[in-house]
Amino acid sequence: MCGICGQFNFVRREPVEPETIRRMTQTMVHRGPDDEGYLFDDAVGFGFRRLSIIDLAGGHQPMSDAEQTVWVILNGEIYNFKELRTQLEQRGHGFRTRSDTEVIIHGYKEWGTDVFNHLNGMFGVAIWDAKRKRLVVARDAMGIKLIYYRIADGQLSFGSEIRSVIAADSYKPDVDPFTLKLFLQFRYTPSPLTLFKGVRKLASGTMLIIENGECRERRWYNYTPTPFPTPKSEEEATEELLALYRGAVKRHLLSDVPVGILLSGGLDSGLLLALMNENGGPWPAYTIGYGDEFEDDELTDAAETARILGAQHITVKLDQAEFERSLPRIVQSLEEPVAASSIVPMYFVSQRARQDVKVALIGQGPDELFGGYKRHLGVRYGNLWRGLPRPIRFAASFAVNSLPRNETLKRGVRSLATEDRLERYENVFSLMSGETINGLFRDGAISKGNGHGLSECWRDLVPQMEKTDELGGFQLLEIRSSLPDELLMYADKLSMVHSLEARVPYLDRTVVEYVQRLGAGFKVRNGSRKWLHRKVCERYLPASVLRRRKRGFAVNVVDKWFRFSVNGKISEALLDKNSLLFGFLKPGAVRKLFEAHRSGSQDNHKLLFSLVMLEYWLRRTPLNWERVVRQITPTFAWDSAKK
Repeated sequence: MCGICGQFNFVRREPVEPETIRRMTQTMVHRGPDDEGYLFDDAVGFGFRRLSIIDLAGGHQPMSDAEQTVWVILNGEIYNFKELRTQLEQRGHGFRTRSDTEVIIHGYKEWGTDVFNHLNGMFGVAIWDAKRKRLVVARDAMGIKLIYYRIADGQLSFGSEIRSVIAADSYKPDVDPFTLKLFLQFRYTPSPLTLFKGVRKLASGTMLIIENGECRERRWYNYTPTPFPTPKSEEEATEELLALYRGAVKRHLLSDVPVGILLSGGLDSGLLLALMNENGGPWPAYTIGYGDEFEDDELTDAAETARILGAQHITVKLDQAEFERSLPRIVQSLEEPVAASSIVPMYFVSQRARQDVKVALIGQGPDELFGGYKRHLGVRYGNLWRGLPRPIRFAASFAVNSLPRNETLKRGVRSLATEDRLERYENVFSLMSGETINGLFRDGAISKGNGHGLSECWRDLVPQMEKTDELGGFQLLEIRSSLPDELLMYADKLSMVHSLEARVPYLDRTVVEYVQRLGAGFKVRNGSRKWLHRKVCERYLPASVLRRRKRGFAVNVVDKWFRFSVNGKISEALLDKNSLLFGFLKPGAVRKLFEAHRSGSQDNHKLLFSLVMLEYWLRRTPLNWERVVRQITPTFAWDSAKK
């Protein structure tokens, strides 16, 4: 796990400035405190910061073959590198290290860019083909690692974080108002977009190829799930999934440094700990709680799981004051706002874990793979709703929309009636309708027809959905979009800000590709979510753990703080007329949302938290405010724009 960055003057072929690459690299010291390295080859420059995990002595980067014809910098881990090494050695390739990075060098020499289809791991990687004067930059299939980039004046600048890209030119970027609208609507910024004009991020499973004065972006991961030709029995699917889980966990435990687990009180991390125990232990397990006033605190449940499974349990406690105090610096660590309240516990539990270990396994993935959220119930049974006669649907919709709060149910009723598949999925993801979000913005802030919606970011994934059922199609987009660009993004940023490598065994390619071939009945059955995953859990976890209900930090903690801490820092960010977000949004529209939530007539905690995250991001981000204001409020002076 590391930080990578680089620059390529692919049009004018001018030599890169070493000072530029060094400046870019120094912005990511937290990602790699153990070592640094550089490559300067005329028009190309690489920078690298290393967090040593595998082959502590021999893993220095940039790394090349013996002839120095292919150079690689890698952020991540390749879990099947030993198998690939054996395969490549049989084809005549000679290795000089025990590092997983070296298999990419020889894999590229053997297979070209198809090397990525041979890799099982998480990676942001850059390959410099010195013979062909070709640069390849890629993001892993599941999007666990990130690559940001900017192209300007025939020059490509890229990095594991946005700050390194901005440091390349030492410029203050602009905000993209339309992408800002997408953030407020969906709580994250979908690839390939970012909130910074001119800065993009590679989508999961895509790559840049730069050669002959041209830069092409294309998808290298084109896995298309097809149902198994012979339907799986329940017993067969359970056994096969368990075998895949065991293999994935064993691979993800590969490390030359101490490993732990981030343990919640739920099924997913409990099963993960049990599978880890088959490969050693006892493991240090880290849990965060939210104080005695919240009955949904997970410390008690996690402590019981740790006791049952023989883990060393280490706890961290977070209260409201620390939550509010820490939000601004956490937003700064994220670089792009992500409106998931679990960013705060992730930050603090990673901070504590790093005191003991360099690697921590996390239980992210089963909710997206097996339908663990309420929205999956709606998608699974949405055809039944659309099959009802229109008068019945109209009456039911009217009754639901008359309920106080219950915004999730209202949104589901509106979304699932949509006939177009992509539009229906986009509506399910949306916090509120596009029209409602548009109504928050100042007149002229968003040009009509400017930019594109979430469904346009999905467009090249449509062929992969061809043979999926309704739930499977939705989950494919979820795994390729919201999971990497929201949950995995903040997991990477908030673990690496503490120099901790977070690994996600449930998102091993073998697991994901198997589950995507299963029908909806193995995921949501008779209203029960994560059905097959629970069958595996039953092999390892007692009934007391299996019966635990899913807990929600956002609803039970943040929602309460919004409603009862009117004079707190969170409220101030939304009600202060001098807040920077009012350069884009109408103060009256935001206040109306806040008052409706505080009164209890609406549940707007998700959108309000998004607005808070936006305000803290604007305060902590070096932006070109004069240009931003001229673009979004051409008829107003800056002072009047903030009123």
